[in-house]
Amino acid sequence: MSTPAPHHHEEADRRATVLHLRVPPGTPDPQYRAALDVLEPISPVVQVIPPGAALVDVAGVLRLHQRTPHELAGIIRLRALALTGVDLHIGVAANWALAATASARPGPNGIRLVPDHPAAIGSFLHPLPIDALYGIGRRQAETLRAYGIHTIGALAGVPAATAQRVLGGREGRLLQQRAQGHDHRRVTPTALPRSTGESRLFDRDELDSNAIRTEILGAVTTIGARLRDRHQAAAVLQLQLRFADRSLLVRSRKLPAATAHSADLRNAAYGIFNGLHLERARVRAVTVRAEQLLDADRVAEQISLDRAEENVRLLESAVDRANRRFGPGAVGPAALAGRRTA
Repeated sequence: MSTPAPHHHEEADRRATVLHLRVPPGTPDPQYRAALDVLEPISPVVQVIPPGAALVDVAGVLRLHQRTPHELAGIIRLRALALTGVDLHIGVAANWALAATASARPGPNGIRLVPDHPAAIGSFLHPLPIDALYGIGRRQAETLRAYGIHTIGALAGVPAATAQRVLGGREGRLLQQRAQGHDHRRVTPTALPRSTGESRLFDRDELDSNAIRTEILGAVTTIGARLRDRHQAAAVLQLQLRFADRSLLVRSRKLPAATAHSADLRNAAYGIFNGLHLERARVRAVTVRAEQLLDADRVAEQISLDRAEENVRLLESAVDRANRRFGPGAVGPAALAGRRTA
């Protein structure tokens, strides 16, 4: 088979739009979920695969980001490592099974791209041992080896009737399709998440408590707007601090009532932070998570007799309308004006 021209290489790379992400085994659940938060600005098509993986389809956002799928994978990996300390391995390919196989065999930079071209797919997939085929069970692999089929390429090349006779009709057909680099499943976005988070990375290790509070404010302002846009409310707020030595401190607080109001979230986050009594702690990043999310129509809105509080909530609605019109962050707290965040 002839080698495709360079522009064909680029086209094949861009058609490989499915990303499969793996976190290291044993990653604590808070860090796993924090790593998933990195995906939110990248693509709305995210399928979570607990306890340690996720799929992202970036086909619809390439023009928006002006990046190739491989470049987006690099952005995701770097941000996850910087913000959460999670060293993601990412496979980039044209379908679920192929991307998952690639993420199990990342290159030195933690990413493996399999361009959507028959020669590239065969070169990557076919030399691998049969055990490496995504979705194959131990007994199925043993059965195939007993028939002399030791590699994925060998399974791809046998007659379809042989594969089905050895493995069973449906399973034989499915596994041989995957051995040939095909997987017709689509990435299916999970239901509206029951938690959401926002992270802020400092340019340098931060010692100033006021600067840390400012980034906490930025995070809760973004989360509050997101919850109101989704018609959700949070029952629990979590604050995560990542320090210069990469250690992670996590504290949670149950809110008096489920809320999406930024002021309520801010007060809870500040309360958690102030209660830590940090002295000279070198903070690398902060993450705020809204947990145990409820649909807004299940939350009784308390009528406030405090005129000032009612005015704050009216102003919040006006800010939301302005940001929907002019773009996220166009209007916000004065303390956030002009600051830079990662």
